[in-house]
Amino acid sequence: MSHFSRRNFVFLSSGAAIGNMVLPGLATAEEAHAEGFYFSHSGLVTGQPKPLKHKSIPGFLSAEQIAPHHTAHYGGALKGYTAADATIEASVKSGEKLDAAAYGALKRIINSKGNSVVLHEMYFDGLTPTTMEPAADVRSAIDARFGSVEKWAEDFIASAKEAAGWAMLVKHPVNGKLYNVVSDEHAMGILWMAVPLVVIDTYEHAFYIDYENRKAEYVEKFIEHIDWNAVNKRFA
Repeated sequence: MSHFSRRNFVFLSSGAAIGNMVLPGLATAEEAHAEGFYFSHSGLVTGQPKPLKHKSIPGFLSAEQIAPHHTAHYGGALKGYTAADATIEASVKSGEKLDAAAYGALKRIINSKGNSVVLHEMYFDGLTPTTMEPAADVRSAIDARFGSVEKWAEDFIASAKEAAGWAMLVKHPVNGKLYNVVSDEHAMGILWMAVPLVVIDTYEHAFYIDYENRKAEYVEKFIEHIDWNAVNKRFA
């Protein structure tokens, strides 16, 4: 298997390609790291919250906005996922059955909280204080699908304004197309196997301290703070 196809296989089989969580993945943490795997430092791998690249984004998000978002919402999702996953694993290994209601609830927590962890990591890692430009191959793909980066941005902003939870630019490995998709919950609204490239958190907790109810302003400013280097890594 080529490096490119193996890396994408590791990515998809790990459950990081958002749809529902497919856990555990086929790649070990060691294999993922050896492949230069983008998520090798994810909380799903290490069990610890991934540190912030930027504690504030001047002109966009304050430290007072980012800190509780990272600690309570991202960190809380990781704790919830870890606890649910450990309970299911212990039950399976021991042969001690959980009652049906508890089992179903834990399975849904793994999906929802696990997706929340990955999406929050992609959101925080995808922010930058400075305006950047996409690499040539990413720009070419955007131009082919949307006509131009500007037209893509218009549609992405419109998508994010309508999203109650998340909006993403994703790449689908089946047809190679890019899509702007919306998700109103962590485990809903995503194309199976689609790889998120640009991720914005549109829950109120992501912007309310700095923007109150001015969601549109937050979404419009987000476009100026996309870390296209992170996008390029996800696109490759």
